[in-house]
This record gives sequence, structure tokens and C-alpha cells, in this order.
Amino acid sequence: MRVLLANKFYYRRGGDCIYMMELERLLKSNGHEVAIFAMQYPENLPSEWSRYWPSNMSAIKAFSRPFGDSEVKRKFTALLDDFKPEVVHLNNIHTQLSPVIAEIAHDRGIRVVWTLHDSKLVCPCYTCMRDGKWCTECFTDKKAVIRHRCMPGSVPGAIVGYLEAKKWNKERLQKACDLFLPPSQFMADTCIQGGYDAAKFKVLCNFIDVKKVENPSLEKSDYYVYLGRLTKVKGIETLCGVAAKLPYKLVVIGGGELESELRKKYEEHSIEFLGQKNWDEIRPVLESARFMVIPSEWSENNPLTVIESLALGTPVLGADIGGIPELIDEGKTGMVFDSGNSSDLRRKIEEMWSHPFDYKAIANTAQERYSSDRYVDDVVHIYKNVNV
Repeated sequence: MRVLLANKFYYRRGGDCIYMMELERLLKSNGHEVAIFAMQYPENLPSEWSRYWPSNMSAIKAFSRPFGDSEVKRKFTALLDDFKPEVVHLNNIHTQLSPVIAEIAHDRGIRVVWTLHDSKLVCPCYTCMRDGKWCTECFTDKKAVIRHRCMPGSVPGAIVGYLEAKKWNKERLQKACDLFLPPSQFMADTCIQGGYDAAKFKVLCNFIDVKKVENPSLEKSDYYVYLGRLTKVKGIETLCGVAAKLPYKLVVIGGGELESELRKKYEEHSIEFLGQKNWDEIRPVLESARFMVIPSEWSENNPLTVIESLALGTPVLGADIGGIPELIDEGKTGMVFDSGNSSDLRRKIEEMWSHPFDYKAIANTAQERYSSDRYVDDVVHIYKNVNV
């Protein structure tokens, strides 16, 4: 098949980018033709399709691009003319590309599917979070984004977010997209709660290249691990506060805005900060850990770190928030705790430390469940059978 993948950026910036680039590799390795549509950006990787990509955002474009500007329309149309895709698979496209590309493709009779990496369809600021708490006010009143100034840029940003949400409303987006592919039931339920038609959704969990996790050692050492960005919403402050009071060693992998502060605060405690690492450096630390903790305090969708950990036979202690609990079989592949609750987190860390997990069974089950081979069969089946 000829598949056009669209995403704002084309480098390993975040989960949406990693997903699309891995899907590109996976589709090509299975004999499919793939084109890419993204925005020009200094950190993008080289691509034969970059001549079709619209220019990087500017201060002026920030007030026009979210609504579908002429450059995006012209260049996307040229790519459709030249590549002639059978399917357009959208990812994170709002603002920098805009859903106008869904309408252009759909009006040509091209199948359009959309993987939902966040809750932008129902929340102008992507997260459904306000002041650290779950918020659904915009589900029924988009002006709430202005009242609460939820967007970057305060009032001007909030106004653009409001106008963007009004233009790309659920009626218009459902008409332009044949099927939404949320990676978690949580994300599907969130959008449905926001007024979308349940028939438009099919949950398709993220995948992993089994080769990167094959033959895990299953030999565990006396430490547990955190893997992720060091930011407030990830719950790393709560985790470090609890870890400092426990006799077990915590290894922290990742960088972010809180890194220097946390290093200084906990330098005399049993917490080791390794900083940002690549996969070859991460794997031996993760597979030898007693367990991994994902202490998020915002509603994660379908975190790849959980899948990677389980596929290496490392159980996961996860916050009971967003799509995290869907990935954990309580008592068998890990446990969940009350997000943001230090007391419950401490109690569950102690339970995880002594719990007799079957590491081999965890690895085998996860590698089968999240196999990229299984995923490509599922997604190509969807491409071929989605109703236009």
C-alpha cells in the first residue's frame, strides 16, 4: 500500500514522533511505500519528502497556521498529487500543520485515519489538566480556555486556542476522518465524553520492536528505576520525596527542567541520577531493575516506557491515572497506586520490592502483546477496511 504519514516534527522529539518514525520503518520493512508530511524544523532528520514540507512556524504564522494556511494547503496538495496515497495516517498535526490536511485528503476520497497521542480533539491545551487537576470544562464550553488562560502566551495564546477549537470542532473533524485510533481506552473514552461518536474509534495500543528487547537477562539487582522526563507532571518530585525515606536504591534515567534541582536536593540520599541516555545505555539498567516506577500526575495516554519495561521482564508500579492501569495486570506484571499520594506510593514500593514476580512470564506476555509484527498486521487491515 501507499501510506502517507503526517506529524508536526520528524525527529525523536516525543512519543508521537517516535511512534510515527517507527511506524514508517515498520511499514517499509513489510513492503509498503511510505511518504512523510511534516513541518520544516532545524532538528528534523533528512527525508526525500522534505521539499513538500511547509516552513517552520513564526510569530506571524502562529496566528494563521492553526487554521490551515495557504502554504500547508499548497504543499500538501502537491504531495498528494505526486505520491497518490491510498491512506493518510495523521498523528500530531494541530497548530503547526492543522486538520485542514485531513479535509483535503478526505475530499479526494482518500482514507484518513488518525492516531490520537493526546486529548487535543476535546481540549485546546492538549492535556485536560488545569492547576494539576483533571478538567473537562472545555468539553462543553471552549471559552473556558480563555477564562483560565490555559494556553502558552496567556490571553493571546488562549484566544488562538479557542478559535482553533471552534473551527476544528468535533462535527468537522469527524467528517474529515474515517477512523480515530487512540492507543488507550482511556483516550477513546475521553473523546467520547467530549461528544465524539464512539463508532469512530478503535483502540490500537502502541507497539515495540521485539528485536530491541529480545533475550532479556531476567537477573535482577537491588535497585528500582524511573525512566522519563524530569518534570513536575511526571511525578518525579513525589517519587524522590518518597525514595529518600526508603532504604532501597532508586536509579533515575532522564533529563528535564528539574534535573539540577533534584540532583542537588537528593545528592546525599540513595538516589542515583544518570541523566539522558540512549536505548543501548538504558536497556541494561532497566532490565536489571527490580521494577520500574511511572509516578505520573497527569493523564498519560499509552506510555512506551511501560511497554519497554514489561517487554524486558521488569514489572511496573504505575500511577492509577490515564491509560497507565490498562497496561498493568495487578499483582502479575506490576501494581498501581493512587497518583500523587506519597503514602500509597511508599506502601506500594515496599510491596513491589518483596513481591515474587515471574519475570520471564512478564517478558514473554509483553513481547507477544506489543509485537510490531502483530501491530503492522492490525494497522494494515485497518487501512484496507476502513469505511470512507
